Amino acid sequence: MEPLRPAKPKLVILGTGFAGFSLLKKLDQKLYDVTVISSRNHFLFTPLLPSSTVGTVEFRSIIEPIRRACKGIRFFQGSARELDTEGKWVRFVSTLGQESFDVAYDILVIAVGAKVNTFNIPGVAENALFLKSAEDARKIRRRTIECFEQASEPGLSPEKRRQLLHFAVVGGGPTGVEFAAELHDFVMKEVRACYPHLMEDVSITLVDAADHILGAFDKSLSDYTTKHFQRQNINVRTGIRTVRLEKDKAVLNDGSEIPFGMVVWSTGLGPTIAVGNFNLPKDKASRILVDETLKVQGQDSVYAMGDCSCVVGKNHPATAQVAMQQGDYLAKAFNRLAKGRAVSPFKYNHHGMLAYVGDDAAIADLSVIKGKGRTTYLLWRSAYLTRLVSWKNKILVLFDWLKTGLFGRDISRF
Repeated sequence: MEPLRPAKPKLVILGTGFAGFSLLKKLDQKLYDVTVISSRNHFLFTPLLPSSTVGTVEFRSIIEPIRRACKGIRFFQGSARELDTEGKWVRFVSTLGQESFDVAYDILVIAVGAKVNTFNIPGVAENALFLKSAEDARKIRRRTIECFEQASEPGLSPEKRRQLLHFAVVGGGPTGVEFAAELHDFVMKEVRACYPHLMEDVSITLVDAADHILGAFDKSLSDYTTKHFQRQNINVRTGIRTVRLEKDKAVLNDGSEIPFGMVVWSTGLGPTIAVGNFNLPKDKASRILVDETLKVQGQDSVYAMGDCSCVVGKNHPATAQVAMQQGDYLAKAFNRLAKGRAVSPFKYNHHGMLAYVGDDAAIADLSVIKGKGRTTYLLWRSAYLTRLVSWKNKILVLFDWLKTGLFGRDISRF
């Protein structure tokens, strides 16, 4: 008679972002019974999300279905709401039917990312558009064309037309900068040909509370980007905060106002509902505290990684690069632990940062070079292309870039 084999440990992963997806791809699923819970049933390559807002790449070119990419797992589409670390179960609410379910675990990995931080500024949640998901990008794409169509209607006053065609971006980090750059390209290359009578009223303003944009980059690259934007007639306003957001204008702390037809909010990160609800140790930014093996402080079977976590004593940036490395590390660690082997602490290797700044120019803050301009743009595209998770994504993005170069971006509103 064949001896009974112990059941595989029940591994539950919350989230399908860079951290969770990297863990799934490198994990030996023969060693674990894997359940994934996430509010979206796909992985999204967020570095190219700003490009999708104007049609440089299409939404489906930068997403990968979880069920296809990670066969053999159990997947539930929902959002975690409650955690019992003593009973070892997590409760989630379905995003489809709003029913709640409990899932037991032996090992839990929290990789739910973070949400955009509104800093409780009045009117932001009601009047701003965000850029964290493909659905957000679709809303921005639709609203952009909407503004031009509305501005084309007869009988509008000059003030109303200028307001509709003023696009505001709050937040001078990589996401805000890349979106402003993509929007400028779209306006100058596609919109100009279709709405030539409106061009003199179009304006883009980038607002940031810091004294310069792209604070994580070398100062020389930040200064280059600011001058580059000025040449493109993108108005950069730094050292100023938004204190209130109304339906059609932003009120700043110096008393000035920015009328807008659309505002995109991209300032900092805040905790998701799940992280806020979980009774786990957190830092002042509400990130879950973990040790150097990514295990939650005071817990034997709960791990956290990515933007929702903070390694005690370290100051890792909230980037896809960190999340990917943590996911890879935890997969290897779990593979070793299942075989009774020891694991070493997580070590982050910084590979540098890239950002697109418009007009076929980019910046690169790497350990060996501080690059800028059109040559760096080729590096930016090559780096992002190699990071895409499947050959399908790589081929689709290449085709999108080729299509955009040959035929331009689509300006349909749908």
